[in-house]
Amino acid sequence: MTLTLYSRPPSPFGRKVLSAAALLGLSDRLDIRTPDDADPPHPTAPLGKIPVLGLDDGRLLYDSRVIVEYLDHLAGGGRIIPAAEIPRFEALRQAALADGIIEAALLVVYEGRYRPDQTPYEPWLEFQRRKIARALAASAEAPPSADDITVGGIGLACGLEYLDFRKPYDWRPEYPALIDWLAAFNAGFPGFAASAPRD
Repeated sequence: MTLTLYSRPPSPFGRKVLSAAALLGLSDRLDIRTPDDADPPHPTAPLGKIPVLGLDDGRLLYDSRVIVEYLDHLAGGGRIIPAAEIPRFEALRQAALADGIIEAALLVVYEGRYRPDQTPYEPWLEFQRRKIARALAASAEAPPSADDITVGGIGLACGLEYLDFRKPYDWRPEYPALIDWLAAFNAGFPGFAASAPRD
């Protein structure tokens, strides 16, 4: 079964899916398509957001959380989303925290990209940056495992490297523990660099 992934290289949410597929040994099942910026990723994807996963039977799955869970299921389950209660919900909590970092970072980026004719509204940008800072502090205090990789670790690594890529928030001076964590994550998952964001 071939899976059609609609995504774009800069997308941290698309990168989550690519990373999950790589860890689960499913990369060769993905037919990756880059939708035109002016169009939704798929005519029947109501949110107009990426990533979207098209299945052989015509069904579409979105957003990245659902797609990653589907890939884990396809790989036998319990691989990157643990089956046991405590580790499962810890991984899902960490993944939600990472998604929050990414979402706030995207809002900062979009403020300039989609309102180029207006002065950025600094209180809004600061509100988003405070969310990022709080989430990073919580992640630094109890980071996901860099060895036994779950959706939480994938999400955090994608979030940190997206912050490095678009620079909506300079996290490195404040969170040296996360610098070490990210280095350990990359060392434990050599294939992660292959999906690094790019324009």
